[in-house]
Amino acid sequence: MKTQKKHLQKLKKPESFCKQDFHSLCDLLAKKDAHIRQILQQHGYPPMWQRKPNFETLIHIILEQQVSLASAKAALNRLKETLGGIITPKKLLALSDPEMKESYFSRQKIIYARHLATELISGRLSIKKICGLPDDQIRNELKKIKGIGDWTVDVFLLMALQRKDIFPVGDLAMISSLKKTKQLPMDTSKEEILKLSASWIPHRSIAAMIFWHAYIQEKSIKGRGFKKSKKI
Repeated sequence: MKTQKKHLQKLKKPESFCKQDFHSLCDLLAKKDAHIRQILQQHGYPPMWQRKPNFETLIHIILEQQVSLASAKAALNRLKETLGGIITPKKLLALSDPEMKESYFSRQKIIYARHLATELISGRLSIKKICGLPDDQIRNELKKIKGIGDWTVDVFLLMALQRKDIFPVGDLAMISSLKKTKQLPMDTSKEEILKLSASWIPHRSIAAMIFWHAYIQEKSIKGRGFKKSKKI
């Protein structure tokens, strides 16, 4: 019986959200948290930011590390132009260092992008295969890639796979918005923030989007245009 139970747990489909239930999940959190309710009353529902679960998206997130998202988008668009509109591992690996730099890749990000492309071409990583795995297993697989850390995985899980309970504590904009909304000291620790976020489980992804939304609205930034992430 224990073996059967473990097998069923492995087969359990990871929980995600969708456009159909997004607003109802926002409302659910608003009932639990007065600060979230205040954000929704003031700014309305956040957009349900979505990206495709593919190589291009991972490259995009790598480009977003430690820079403005506008700069990262410009680099992605330049890369797409260079590669004829479609970003593939094979096409990317065919580029020289100067060509990558012309697409605004730093030396480090050239290394990260090539390592990711090499792992996909070799078959050691398959984005299609990992997408059905539990969050922790996806995190373990992606973090084997040089240049991919928790923040990069969090954004992929939340925006490409719409997993319900992702809370990117490495994201400066989201954490800044949370601290401001809840009037927390600027030196509030990661551990304290995670403890606070426990009240939103299992819908912390929705909470993160709401705090991003508040940040964007208050900064009058179009799209998910907050400035920097903290980690890779």
